[in-house]
Amino acid sequence: MINNLQESLWRQFGASIDMLANAIASCPDDYLATNKRCYYLAYHSVVFLDYYLTIPPSNFSPILSFTIKDADQRPPESIGDMIPDKIYSKQALLDYVNHSRNKCKTIIDNLADNNQLHARFTEGNEPSDMNYSLVEILLYNMRHTQHHTGQLHLMLRQDLNQHVDWAFRVDELH
Repeated sequence: MINNLQESLWRQFGASIDMLANAIASCPDDYLATNKRCYYLAYHSVVFLDYYLTIPPSNFSPILSFTIKDADQRPPESIGDMIPDKIYSKQALLDYVNHSRNKCKTIIDNLADNNQLHARFTEGNEPSDMNYSLVEILLYNMRHTQHHTGQLHLMLRQDLNQHVDWAFRVDELH
């Protein structure tokens, strides 16, 4: 049973990651550089993909650094309070996605390990804060990734009339 779960989870989570990478790769360089909303959305998606794969989250060390800023200090196009310390290249974003893709695959491959299976992603001190089993944070992360990937797809379609391919399973873009 666990092997079937691992295989299915990887096929779908991997496909979500492939679609994020494809959306970023489909952004023309000048569009990504000038459309700050698109850039911040891509950056946010890439960093949080890695963050939600880090257990415990206190061990999170992003590859592409950022600064936490109060609402009055954030650019209006930003997604939340994490502001990149600089504008990273499209290739840097894609390299980060690939890093997280490998990290995700390793986590899913090790789900049968009893220590891993009982690991928890906990953030905050209140009962309403994030406190997820490993499987639940993987599903949460997949939904988060796909949510923002859909937003990137919509921006590319509306602004550039550009279609971005769907992935049925990992490594199956069509």
